[in-house]
Amino acid sequence: MFFTGFECIACAATQPSSFKGFTCPACGGNLTVTYDYDGLKNRVGKERLVTFGRPDLFRYAPLLPLERPGLASPLRIGWTPLYPAPRLGTPLGLKHLYLKDDGLNPSASFKDRAGAVALVRARETGARVIAGASTGNAGSSMACLAASVGMPCVIFVPEKAPPAKIAQLLVFGARVMAVRGTYDDAFDLCMKVCAERGWFNRNTGHNPFTREGKKTCSFEICEQLGWHAPDRVVVATGDGNILSGIWKGMKDLHAVGLIDRLPKIDCAQSEKSDAVTRAVQNVRQDHPRGAAVDWKRVAVEPVKATTLADSISVDAPRDGLAAVRAVIESGGEVCTVPDEEILSAIPELARGAGVFAEPAAACAWAVTRRLAMSGRIQPEEKVVCLITGNGLKDAGAARKAAGEPTLIKPTVEAALAVLADL
Repeated sequence: MFFTGFECIACAATQPSSFKGFTCPACGGNLTVTYDYDGLKNRVGKERLVTFGRPDLFRYAPLLPLERPGLASPLRIGWTPLYPAPRLGTPLGLKHLYLKDDGLNPSASFKDRAGAVALVRARETGARVIAGASTGNAGSSMACLAASVGMPCVIFVPEKAPPAKIAQLLVFGARVMAVRGTYDDAFDLCMKVCAERGWFNRNTGHNPFTREGKKTCSFEICEQLGWHAPDRVVVATGDGNILSGIWKGMKDLHAVGLIDRLPKIDCAQSEKSDAVTRAVQNVRQDHPRGAAVDWKRVAVEPVKATTLADSISVDAPRDGLAAVRAVIESGGEVCTVPDEEILSAIPELARGAGVFAEPAAACAWAVTRRLAMSGRIQPEEKVVCLITGNGLKDAGAARKAAGEPTLIKPTVEAALAVLADL
């Protein structure tokens, strides 16, 4: 195993791989996992770093911080399709647009990647119960994966989480705590309960192993593009952990020589949940291009999130600093869109590419469209739009966006009259 330890995203303090905590003991900041990149590079190329033929994210086991990947869920997680999307891209002048459809994971969400690695880590450490806070997707993912190996799972959700996501949690057998309050309230309560009971805490941002699962999406994108990095990846962002994971994956591949350049990582947010966007703008305003940033002094200020895209509705991003660093270091864009554009993006994706996205996932397309229309994405750029969750997660929002069926009398004449234009 090439896992060497942890480094604090804020103060850069390091910890050995034997460290049992989740956050930096020096400043309380979030940690990122480190590796022996020279040792990995000396394995001589992708033939030694990838288990070809394995149809899941554990094909990249040498680049994961796990001693016993055989403890993984038996479910297939990762290796989701990367679709070319010319019917969406061409009207905007985008010649190389791709959709990475992570709604095809077992629980229909990108979050299965994080849960897969967190589950193995929990089992390696002998955890009895795994717990987490979620707006729905991370929880239903963890419940699904825990059920597949018979591990007890407790999930804290805000009381207004979408019914379909609550149904998933209950069907998979999780103990569901619906908290009277926001996601942030559920997160804080989960932290306290886990500390009290000694449970394995899967919480996003707090647990550095979740980012390690999410980074595998970058590995797949580059492998599916013939071991070439795209020019940019557009990521819908709430707590920031997916965005920071995509950047971490690209940096890992570059460090071991599997790609020869790094892409830009673009942050897509709702106007009604834009904490990371604001923080990036503040950093860029205070630091001219090329100026060093003291990340200990960068704050991601909370907002009052009210977006209908529940999966990215976050007051205080729990991995916000890592997300801000990813955008700044990669030279990416930040862009917000109104909820109306997020809703309209759902049928656009479905009708233009055959991909059904929940509102948070559709936000990535709404922002891609806006960046292209404003000239912030160039026609020749190779763009990957990350679709993080299936539309069945929030069928109510999809129905609202798509309109109503045509009501007719049960006669051929009535049907043909309505369908005369076809």
